[in-house]
Amino acid sequence: MIYVIRHGKTELNKENVLQGRSNYPLNEEGEQQAAEAAKRLRDIRFDRVFTSPLIRAVRTAEIVAPDNYPEVDERLIEMDYGPYEGMGLENPAPELLAFFRDFQNHPAPEGMEPLQSVVERAGSFLEEIRGLSGNILISTHAIAMKGLLEYLTPESNGAYWSKYIGNCAVYVFENQNGTYSVPKEM
Repeated sequence: MIYVIRHGKTELNKENVLQGRSNYPLNEEGEQQAAEAAKRLRDIRFDRVFTSPLIRAVRTAEIVAPDNYPEVDERLIEMDYGPYEGMGLENPAPELLAFFRDFQNHPAPEGMEPLQSVVERAGSFLEEIRGLSGNILISTHAIAMKGLLEYLTPESNGAYWSKYIGNCAVYVFENQNGTYSVPKEM
């Protein structure tokens, strides 16, 4: 089985700010969220653990799977928000608001990583691990996680882009002889 988890909360999540590739650690609540996720997954022995290079994802992986050494993979990093990184979401730029309201019909604003790029790097990662067996944990970020889910379910036609994925949310799917099942939220 493959388990994909979004990292725990950071101060920028709490402040409702786009943190993207900023390297902020988990805050106290995020540490607790990861500990709660570890309790939910305590009966699972992970054979491999992969993580984004950002400290919030690495720390989440360390808490959830303390007996494993997390393997960093750059393809699991969050979307590059470019000039919008650090922007508060209470009063975002109009083009950013349009993008977040309707991912399907509004491409990422100039300077941001296109969603197709997120899907392609997520797909590249999933193709590389397709031959692995056992239980795998992937610790990543909201948009990167959506890229993984979109890659796994192209028939969703972009439905995951507008789905809310909270801190430490977990999706699980099987890898049966190199064929991935449809992911389900835990």
